Amino acid sequence: MKFTIEQIKAEHQKVKSGADFPQYIQGMKNLGVSKYIVYVADGNTEYFDADHESVNSGKKYDDLTVAGDLNLEKFKTRLKLHQQGGTDYPVFCSDCAENGVNGWEMDLNAMTCTYFDTKGNDILVEQIPG
Repeated sequence: MKFTIEQIKAEHQKVKSGADFPQYIQGMKNLGVSKYIVYVADGNTEYFDADHESVNSGKKYDDLTVAGDLNLEKFKTRLKLHQQGGTDYPVFCSDCAENGVNGWEMDLNAMTCTYFDTKGNDILVEQIPG
């Protein structure tokens, strides 16, 4: 494992809004992160290297209840606002939970972000700017 949770936390500290995201992704790639999966319910994130080894961040905040019903159109609206710097990360996570988004997987090799619902279905795939 080439990176530590402490190094990842240092990259997180640089992010103030969704507008900072491209620089964050580049920092993660520079550390050797190949992909990571974020779980909205408590913020736990699993980070993987090129050898498929992983480390977990652990719970980051009080539990959120993820809605069982997906509201994809409302989520897309809130996602766009976040990506433009209109919300911070805690608000974005609350928006995800409220709209039935269980988490997302960031593939830093393919440069894609795949959001998934509570049933594990992929619901939206975006190209990561960078």
